[in-house]
Amino acid sequence: MRILGIIPARGGSKGVPRKNIKPIGDKPLIAYTIEAAAKSKLTRTVVSTDDEEIAKVAREWGGDVPFLRPAELATDLANAIPVMQHALKTVEEQEGQQYDAIMMLQPTTPFRRPQDIDEAISILTSTGSDSVISVVDVDGHHPARMKYVEDGRIIDPPFCEAYENQPRQELRKIYIKNGAIYLTRRDTLLKNSFKGADCRALIMPAQISANIDNIDDFRYAEWLYKEYIQPQQQKA
Repeated sequence: MRILGIIPARGGSKGVPRKNIKPIGDKPLIAYTIEAAAKSKLTRTVVSTDDEEIAKVAREWGGDVPFLRPAELATDLANAIPVMQHALKTVEEQEGQQYDAIMMLQPTTPFRRPQDIDEAISILTSTGSDSVISVVDVDGHHPARMKYVEDGRIIDPPFCEAYENQPRQELRKIYIKNGAIYLTRRDTLLKNSFKGADCRALIMPAQISANIDNIDDFRYAEWLYKEYIQPQQQKA
C-alpha cells in the first residue's frame, strides 16, 4: 500500500506565533514529526507550508518540501481537508502515480512515535477500514461529569453520571482525538471526509498525546519533553 504522509505547517499561527518552528528541547517543533515519519513505513512524507522560513527549517531537518501551499489554503479559516487534497493531487501530478491513502501528521502533536504511525497503517490494512484516527482516554474529564450552568444553577445533562459522584471506574471509557494521526484512504479523502463509513481507533498513551494550540499547551509539551520524552530517549 502506497501511503503519503502530509505534514501541514502554515506560517500564520495565532495562539503561539511561529509555533511550527518554535523549539522544544533541542529541535524545532516540526522536526519531531519529520523524524518520526522518516523512521516509519510511510511511502513518502511531504511538508505542506505557505511559509518560506518553515520550508527552510523543515528541509534542514530532513523534510521534503516539493511545493508551497497557496495562500488561500493557509488562512485561519482554511479547512484541513482541502489542504490534504491539494497536497495529494500536487504530489501525484509530480510523480505521475497515485497513492492508496494519506496520513495527516500535524506537527502540533509532536511526540507520536514511528511505531504509532506503523500501527495505524497495520490497522487500516488488516481491517479494510476507510480510516484510522488516533485517540486518547479522557480519563477524569469524562463527559458524564460535565454540567450545564443556567442562571448560576448547575443542571445535569442527559448524559450525566447515574448517581452523584459515580466512580470513574464505573463509567464507560470514552476517548478524544489527540490530533496525532489521521490515516485516510484516497477515495474517502476525495469525498471530503477523514473518517468515511468505517473509522478505526488507534489508542495512544496520554504521555505522548500533547496537542498544542496555545501557549499553555506549549508549556505542557515542554514539561512532557523534560519529564517523559527525554528520559525515554536516554534509556533507548
